[in-house]
Amino acid sequence: MPLIVMCGYPCSGKTLRAEELKAHFEETTDRQVHIVGDRALGVDRNSVYADSQKEKDTRASLKAEVERKVNKDNIVILDSLNYIKGYRYELFCLTKHAQTPHCLVHCLTSGEESSLWNKNREAAEQYSQDIFDGLVQRFEAPDSRNRWDSPLFTVLKDDVPPLEAVSDALFKRKAPPPNQSTQSQPLSSTNFLYELDKITQDVLMAIFNAQKTSVPGDLISVPGATEKISFMTANMAELRKLRRQFISYSKMHPTEKTGQIANMFVQYLNKGLH
Repeated sequence: MPLIVMCGYPCSGKTLRAEELKAHFEETTDRQVHIVGDRALGVDRNSVYADSQKEKDTRASLKAEVERKVNKDNIVILDSLNYIKGYRYELFCLTKHAQTPHCLVHCLTSGEESSLWNKNREAAEQYSQDIFDGLVQRFEAPDSRNRWDSPLFTVLKDDVPPLEAVSDALFKRKAPPPNQSTQSQPLSSTNFLYELDKITQDVLMAIFNAQKTSVPGDLISVPGATEKISFMTANMAELRKLRRQFISYSKMHPTEKTGQIANMFVQYLNKGLH
C-alpha cells in the first residue's frame, strides 16, 4: 500500500518520526507497517557514504526492499537520508507503477543542530565529521512543486508530527489541509523555516534572560527586532505555546523577508501576553 519517504540531514530526527508514524498506523489501522532503512540493512554509514559505489549499491538494496514490501495490505516507511532528488524520483516511479500513493516527510534541521546531535550519539552510531559535512553539502532539499516530492510534510524538531494529515494524504487521496507542517512556502522555503525556528528561539531566550532583572512595565529589547516587548511575568511553558502558535501561523503566511520575523514575533507576543 502507501509509501512514506523520510528525508533530511543525517541525525535530523527521521528515525524518531518514522517510529511515531509506525505506531500511529498500527494503532489506527489493521495494516502491517514496515520500516525499511539503513539500520535494518546493517549499513556501516562511514564506510558506505565514503564510497560512491557502496552508497549506490545501498540505495539499490533499499529500493528493492521497498519494492518487495509495497502491496495492497502494507504501509512502508523508508527511513534513510533520501537526499538525492533523482533517487526520490525513482521511488515515485516505483509507487506509480504499483498504483499506490506516497508522500514525503522532510525533517528540517540546521546543519549545526544535526551535527551536535551526531556528536551526542554513541560512538558506534556517529557519522565521522567529514562524512557528515559531505552529506549535508550534497543534500538536495525537496520541493513540493515536484510531483515526486509531493505531498510534502516539513517537520521541525518541536513540531507535533502531522499524523492525521499524512494519513489523509495517503488514504483519502487528497491534499491535506494547511497546518503547521504542510504549507506552500516561498522559493527559499528551507531557509525560511530554519530562520523562523532560530529567530523565535533567540527571542524566547532573550526574554527568559531579561526576566531575571526586569520588573513589570519594563521594555525588553530582543535580538533582530526594533520593536520591544512590554514585560509581564510569563513562564516558559506559556512562551513556548505562543511560539508554536506563531510558527504555525507563519508557515501558512510565509514571508521572503526573514528580517521581519523578529518584529512580527515581538508584536505577536505583546498581544498574546496582555
